[in-house]
Amino acid sequence: MRYIIATLGCKVNQYETQAMENLLRERGHESAAPGGIADAVIVNTCAVTAESGRKSRQTIRRLRDENPGAVVAVAGCYSQLSPEESEEIGADVVFGTHEHARFIEAVERAVESRENARFHDDPFRRHEFERLPAGAIDGRTRAMLKIQDGCVNFCSYCIIPYTRGRLRSLPLAAAAAETARLAAEGYRELVLTGIEIASYGVDLPGKPTLADLIETVAAAAGAMRLHLGSLEPTVVTEDFCRRAAATGKLCRHFHLSLQSGCDRTLKAMNRKYDTAGFYRAVELLRAFFPGCALTADLITGFPGETDGDQAETLAFIEKCAFFAMHIFPYSRRPGTPADRMPGQLTAAVKAARAHEAKAVERRMHEAFLLGCVGQTLPVLFETGESGGSTGHSDTYILVHVPEEGLRGEVRDVKITGTDGVRLEGELCAESN
Repeated sequence: MRYIIATLGCKVNQYETQAMENLLRERGHESAAPGGIADAVIVNTCAVTAESGRKSRQTIRRLRDENPGAVVAVAGCYSQLSPEESEEIGADVVFGTHEHARFIEAVERAVESRENARFHDDPFRRHEFERLPAGAIDGRTRAMLKIQDGCVNFCSYCIIPYTRGRLRSLPLAAAAAETARLAAEGYRELVLTGIEIASYGVDLPGKPTLADLIETVAAAAGAMRLHLGSLEPTVVTEDFCRRAAATGKLCRHFHLSLQSGCDRTLKAMNRKYDTAGFYRAVELLRAFFPGCALTADLITGFPGETDGDQAETLAFIEKCAFFAMHIFPYSRRPGTPADRMPGQLTAAVKAARAHEAKAVERRMHEAFLLGCVGQTLPVLFETGESGGSTGHSDTYILVHVPEEGLRGEVRDVKITGTDGVRLEGELCAESN
């Protein structure tokens, strides 16, 4: 069977797509050649915003039209939330955010016998963490390991609790075993990802914490460095930072879920912190991980947000001095409390506020890059083609050197300059 697989959305979706592709290859299937016609098109969908749902539908239709006669199979948050709509736009196999191995089997049956399939469950009735093969499809540089699924924060703008359900975690022993296997296969970095990893372990016996998980994985990681997925600021305590830093394995890049720099807006969003608590997390990370790069998510134009609230947010993000930000105009999501709130702003206002925030983000980004000049950073090289080698520093900044053939190596690089997008450097005489 020749397949095409497309992914929308977050790193968890990327992980699950990677796992499905590993399953497909283990079962003897291969990806369709570029420009070739596939027997099956698989779309791993997203529904975090109404726009994400629209893009998911658009991708399904496009791949269906480009591959006439192919089985169309969809999984992910959009099809979990809207299985009937998925069928209406031409999906033959419709699953959600669970039972990925069973999904692949259903795709095979559909290709062989045109047997359509649909599996839809209540995510709040899921109790077990779904184990999927960790790793990567190509190369041996960076692997992902999903350590947690589900979310029960119920932020007023977010539909994800209704697509992912209750909290479920990968047991410590299983995480250690997967980590040791990936280290033995030669990976150099492991990304620990999940829907809400700050809540890791609340469902497990003994209630191990994310700090326990980091220590356990670090002990099994061998030469691999560790990179954390998105963090809720509430998990960033002095104890967490001390224990995580003591492993000596953690990359100095931390992505924090901010969403707004205004306390009134954070309360309306049903976030579990205020700006003072968020800033304490920022200070702790910088104290225990000197020189770390901090990134964050930001939603502009939330219902009821005033010009004054926007000004507070802009001042706060500048105070935090982020390296980079993911900035999104608020997108209404039917089924969420925010969709029913008064004070909905126009698309023009939301876009203008996003533009203002992005201007601040650009200044912070440029200042951080300039501040790296003269530093020596460990870089994991992911490419090594003609013209030099490129990879990411432990602060997750793109770095280029003129030497070729460094893919898969971690080398110390003296930073000599920046083009405003990436850092330029030269290899140190004595590198790891």
